[in-house]
Amino acid sequence: MSIKLRLTILSFLQFFIWGAWLITIGAYWFQTKQWSGAQFGAIFSTMGIASIFMPSLMGIVADKWVNAEKLYGVLHLLGGVVLCTIPFVTDPGVFFWVILLNMVFYMPTLALSIAVSYSVLKNRGFDVVKDYPPIRVWGTIGFIAAMWTVTFLGFEKSANQFYVAAGAALLLGVYSFTLPKCPPPSKGMPSRSLVDALGLKSFALLRDRKLATFFAFALLLGAALQLTNAYGDTFLHDFDKIPAYRDTLTVQHPAFIMSISQISETLFILAIPFFLKRFGIKQVMLFSMVAWVLRFGLFAYGNPGSGLWMVIMSCIVYGMAFDFFNISGSLFVETQTQPSIRASAQGLFMMMTNGFGAVLGSSISGIVIQNYFTDATGNKDWHGIWLAFAAYALVIAVLFVFIFKHKHEPQKVENEYSEPALAA
Repeated sequence: MSIKLRLTILSFLQFFIWGAWLITIGAYWFQTKQWSGAQFGAIFSTMGIASIFMPSLMGIVADKWVNAEKLYGVLHLLGGVVLCTIPFVTDPGVFFWVILLNMVFYMPTLALSIAVSYSVLKNRGFDVVKDYPPIRVWGTIGFIAAMWTVTFLGFEKSANQFYVAAGAALLLGVYSFTLPKCPPPSKGMPSRSLVDALGLKSFALLRDRKLATFFAFALLLGAALQLTNAYGDTFLHDFDKIPAYRDTLTVQHPAFIMSISQISETLFILAIPFFLKRFGIKQVMLFSMVAWVLRFGLFAYGNPGSGLWMVIMSCIVYGMAFDFFNISGSLFVETQTQPSIRASAQGLFMMMTNGFGAVLGSSISGIVIQNYFTDATGNKDWHGIWLAFAAYALVIAVLFVFIFKHKHEPQKVENEYSEPALAA
């Protein structure tokens, strides 16, 4: 089996696990359990809380002490066990802690999967900017496959979605131990300071003004990502309260419609090498921010009837919104860091996006929606909600244009993405 195929399987299962419940947990929470919106915001903040410390911490472990592929496997095995317990939870407070524990194990695997893939590819002489996106695209396909599995088995409102995710997690955990060895790049290296000894060198990246600004905007865009993950599926489910829309495919199987977002991802992932080398990271990130404005704005005016085309267009632009921020961002971080801190640097990026960003987006949005966009009967003003999110993304885009300073040099980019960075 070729190394690219082996990494493709890793990518597929990595995101199959998440896709089995991330988009549909809102339907389970609101339609089946009928728990409150404010509490739901806290549930989605668990991935942010876990990402604040776990990706960086596990990145440090992988850089200094434990093979990355082994650590990756252990985390998935532990996460699979926790997912199996979720269907037995009947209290929203307990649910929060169980989901948090699952996120503690899952979130660092996102950064570790990137670090393992980059390490294996570079050790075998591949160009990550050309060879990684076609591998990563199978992660999106895995996410789609999981969503379709859950929706067409009728598990969108069922706890069975967590069993589907658990099965994939346990399988990936075992498979990880068959991957090529990724030994700690900093193991045995002398520590010149306490920062080096504790494996915290990646945090020194924040002393660089350009990188600090990049990470700050990564945090703000991470908040936008959590908004769409948390509320997209339940937004479409809510149309079943309107008789004219109740029997439409969009309302009966909203996860299927939402999967158009992931299908779009597969196309935009493959376009990343061209856009990065042609336009540079600043323009690509700006494209992402504009796409977020369109994502939320189209949702604000869409519906399962005459406005279905807007819902579909919103899903299509999501591919650019997500990929041009998330995948391009990880590649940019790769070019700015030494190989010796590869895993912890990716963990730092994950901490900003899925950590502080997720906490910001999930917690504040849950409170705002409950207090300003939910009436006394529990009905939500989705039009107002999505317009507020669109305004948030627009403000970020305008600030980014003036604050983030980066000169695009095509030839330098070609060299950076083809060779490991030698200096942080």
